[in-house]
Amino acid sequence: MTTDSGSTSYQSVGVDDEAATAGLSYVAARIKETWPARDEANPLLLDLRKFANIVDIGGGIGIALCTDGVGSKVLLAQMMGKYDTIGIDCVAMCVNDLICVGATPVSFLDYIAVEHVEPKFMDEIAKGLADGAKQSGVSIAGGETAQIADMIKGHASGEGFDLVGMAIGTVKTDRIIVGAGIRDGDVVIGVESSGVHSNGFTLARNIFFEQHGLSVDATLPGLGRSIGEELLAPTNIYVREALDLFDQIESIKALVHITGEGFLNLTRVEADVGFVLDALPDVPPIFELIKDYGRVPVEEMFGVYNLGIGLCIVVDPNDAEPAIGIVESHGRRAWSIGRVDASIPNRVAIRNSDFAGTNLVGEGKKFGRA
Repeated sequence: MTTDSGSTSYQSVGVDDEAATAGLSYVAARIKETWPARDEANPLLLDLRKFANIVDIGGGIGIALCTDGVGSKVLLAQMMGKYDTIGIDCVAMCVNDLICVGATPVSFLDYIAVEHVEPKFMDEIAKGLADGAKQSGVSIAGGETAQIADMIKGHASGEGFDLVGMAIGTVKTDRIIVGAGIRDGDVVIGVESSGVHSNGFTLARNIFFEQHGLSVDATLPGLGRSIGEELLAPTNIYVREALDLFDQIESIKALVHITGEGFLNLTRVEADVGFVLDALPDVPPIFELIKDYGRVPVEEMFGVYNLGIGLCIVVDPNDAEPAIGIVESHGRRAWSIGRVDASIPNRVAIRNSDFAGTNLVGEGKKFGRA
């Protein structure tokens, strides 16, 4: 679906972030009715906008909890007939959130809702879950499978499924990381993504497979593999890099998982600051293709996709190079991509980006031209 101007937006393909925010305000209010007071047993230590929450169980120890799924990436797995990596995505989306509050992931639970149970399919899903858990250093404590053919529909009859996970971790309550100590001039490090990761698939699928009628086996310029293989590439898991950073870099001030809302996730930090990203690396070809094939405005791209950066790390300037070295020792590329700017609180400025082609400023859930 395209807009009157011929461009494609997330909202035009059925994902309305503003409506979701309004609806979640009601959910948040009800959830908070269950929270103990801070002077009662097992209080919650963070607000709902953080990547995970933490239950204080006493003795200076917190239990970190979060949940997430892989969204409509499951439809791409069905289109490909390939299910052995989607479980990696499910684990990744959860454990990558846990590390953003300074937690060490410990264990994981899965929920698989299916149209019909088929043993080989279930084995492939479990293979990916186990692979993701091993990459993260966590166990899978259990899970739940629901057969709900009346509710779950897929790309083809009988193939529908949804996949959701929950991760648990531990953190010392005096080592929680939420970005409270960020200061003007701190450095933002960007760590490479593996591609689209697990966000923005409704938009990408609409553009390639509905608007342009491509098959998953189609090859497009610059990819080096089929469009299906490129989109299905599993989400990078950043746990081992993060744990080394926690151990070796004293000034780790924030970790920010770049998921839905793109670089606007940076504004979820506790400090009342903004960010200037003026040294972003070249954007991987898949994002150029989404933008060009869908005529997606660059403002939309920066507010939906990771554009090649799956995790941001905020550190003191003196620790930027050592932190990059630690990340790269795990085989990931990383760059100093910008800095903290206290003069633009709660905003993200994109400058000197060839992909953007203009300066952008993001606030709330949207980017606009500066």
